[in-house]
Amino acid sequence: MNRVADIISRKGVSAIAVSPDTPVIEALQIMAEKNIGSVLIMDGGEYVGIITERDYSRKVILKGKNSHDTKVAEIMSTDEPAVKPSDTLEHCMQLMTEKNIRYLPVFENEMLAGVISMSDVVKQTILLQQETINHLDSYIHSNR
Repeated sequence: MNRVADIISRKGVSAIAVSPDTPVIEALQIMAEKNIGSVLIMDGGEYVGIITERDYSRKVILKGKNSHDTKVAEIMSTDEPAVKPSDTLEHCMQLMTEKNIRYLPVFENEMLAGVISMSDVVKQTILLQQETINHLDSYIHSNR
């Protein structure tokens, strides 16, 4: 129980997406309303990229662009590595650390299955550790 599929089954497959021509301000409003840090960019049902709060701060604010006039296609990240439901949490942590990213799109049979965040990976790791602690505690107390 240390795979991407476990995270997806716990949090669900629904990922928030917008089209490439969506103004950045709208994507930010969606992120604020949903309390999320990224939005997927989908074009005709196909994944084309992701926009994160980091993209906004580095590619809009620091470059003096306007959030109302800039489209998400102009600032989205398109080169993020993707993972599969069968990939391990360790693999995800390694990718996120090496690439200094916080979000990974998940694909199953070349179809988008969702997105996971560093927070999701950490939460799942904590759940697994708590499960191990509970099993050990149960084992210790059953042998007394």
